[in-house]
Amino acid sequence: MSSEPPGSIWSRPEPGSRGAAYSREEIARAAIAIADAEGFEAVSMRRVASELGAGTMTLYHYVRNKDELIQLIDDAIMGELLIPDGELSEDWREATAQLARSTFSIFRNHPWTVDLPPGTEEGPNGIKHFEQSLTAVSGTGLDRDGMLDIIFMVDDYAFGAVLRRNMLNKAFADESGEEWVASQMRRLSELESGEYPLLKSFYEGEDPELLVQQAMEMINDDSRFERGLQILLDGIELRIQTGW
Repeated sequence: MSSEPPGSIWSRPEPGSRGAAYSREEIARAAIAIADAEGFEAVSMRRVASELGAGTMTLYHYVRNKDELIQLIDDAIMGELLIPDGELSEDWREATAQLARSTFSIFRNHPWTVDLPPGTEEGPNGIKHFEQSLTAVSGTGLDRDGMLDIIFMVDDYAFGAVLRRNMLNKAFADESGEEWVASQMRRLSELESGEYPLLKSFYEGEDPELLVQQAMEMINDDSRFERGLQILLDGIELRIQTGW
């Protein structure tokens, strides 16, 4: 019978420092470095062990399987989202904006996270992130449901913005730039069919290739995220003032 403690990785103590060559954080960072360089599909127990300079069986002393490795990766990413202690604004609106900016920035910098399966159990950094989110909106004076509404609404905006950006950039990277532009120009040529009169009027007289380039510049313009965030917060603030 195994003498290993039961339960998830978070229910087990980390191996003691005296006999531990690697911390959970180091293991997660090694996995993230691989994913950043080559995509999440390149992450495996064997590959992470190699990155650490350890044998694969040695890694299993710390992480039982890839599911647990994913939980470590997920929690390390959530740790990057955290606002440093003492730096979360006391103003609900700015605090919420801080968390949204952090979410957008971190998931923009790790585009492979869209391929990361969800963890089966929230890790300590995930729990702390949710605590920070609740702290941010606690100044609104709303009840539990109202606060969750704001948290989820702003998260939806931040995740949606970065997901769209990452997906389009990936589509561009998967084809040569010229091929991608050519495919977009072919789509724009469909405007001549007469089925899309508003689109035709909107783009009429414009250089299709320039339009595609401008669209990519707009998608990758960080200031567009900030403008949208402020518009969203304007609406939330107005609803709070007039009755949620």
